[in-house]
Amino acid sequence: MGVRTIIVCAVQVPLVYGGAEDHVQQLLAQLRQRGYRADLVALPYKWYPKEEIFAHAAAWRLLDLSEANGQRIDCVIATKFPSYCVRHPNKSIWLLHQHRAAYDLCGNPLCSDFGWDEMDVAARERLIALDTKVIAEAQRVFANSAIVAARLQRYNGLSATPLHHPPRLAPRLRPGPCGDYVLSVGRLETLKRVDLAIRAVAAGPAGLRLVVAGDGPQRQALERLASELGVNARVQFAGRVDDEALIGLYSNALAVVFAPFDEDYGYITLEAMLSAKPVVTARDSGGPLEFVQDGVNGLVCEPEAESIAAAFARLHADRGLAASFGLAGRERAAAVTWDGVIEKLVGE
Repeated sequence: MGVRTIIVCAVQVPLVYGGAEDHVQQLLAQLRQRGYRADLVALPYKWYPKEEIFAHAAAWRLLDLSEANGQRIDCVIATKFPSYCVRHPNKSIWLLHQHRAAYDLCGNPLCSDFGWDEMDVAARERLIALDTKVIAEAQRVFANSAIVAARLQRYNGLSATPLHHPPRLAPRLRPGPCGDYVLSVGRLETLKRVDLAIRAVAAGPAGLRLVVAGDGPQRQALERLASELGVNARVQFAGRVDDEALIGLYSNALAVVFAPFDEDYGYITLEAMLSAKPVVTARDSGGPLEFVQDGVNGLVCEPEAESIAAAFARLHADRGLAASFGLAGRERAAAVTWDGVIEKLVGE
């Protein structure tokens, strides 16, 4: 008898909801649509002080998910750290990301959690060794992008197959007219570099606005930046918006700016493309570069305000170019579907 009962293992930082949480809910829905009996096991996560990282990994390690209420669980699908520490004889991993502060972000000024002092180095080595052990246990290892797969190979010497999937809003996103604003979507955190978009608007065409949809710990600092640059009237902080409002913002934008630092995947890229909008991103933005082709469906800039401002000016001056980029992007994003994804994860 094949796999019928599946547990999806996820991490939930209390009061935080974003792309990873969307990913998990979509996965559950797709499993259930295909007749699997699927449920979610999620544990809270805290990464500070550093010893908490290992305590939370141990919590997952102690779980027995081989059965529940007397019924066998045929398979678990783990996602991001530390959920993949779970024990199960038939474990799949769809890796969203590891604890990046201890990996490629170690010592990066955009993320100060891990440095190169003796204690941090020891904790980092311990964590990488733990990841290598528990990920290697899995029967199947996938990553949600080529960026994540490459990071796993580089630091852990383990292979993962990139497995792309469409965003939750994909069926509802629609093209619309080229408006007078560039849209920024996502949680307002340092790594997302929304400050670059604000600085670019300040240096760009006078008639162009920026709409920032999202909330997060950097909001006040970004609002201060807009004030200091004298662009309060041209930068709208919309906060977290509901689905219908977000669909409308995508549909009526001139373009979407998404220039994070080394993003793992980023639904925003695909959401923009499915809305037939060109994407302005940066050369070091990671995941978006798996979809954005410079001069074909968007513009790839240096991670500097001046370069992004020049991209804004180019699209603002040539609406026909913006529209053609958008149509090319929509065609590219439409090729990303759920076909075959579940079968690979389950191993059937």
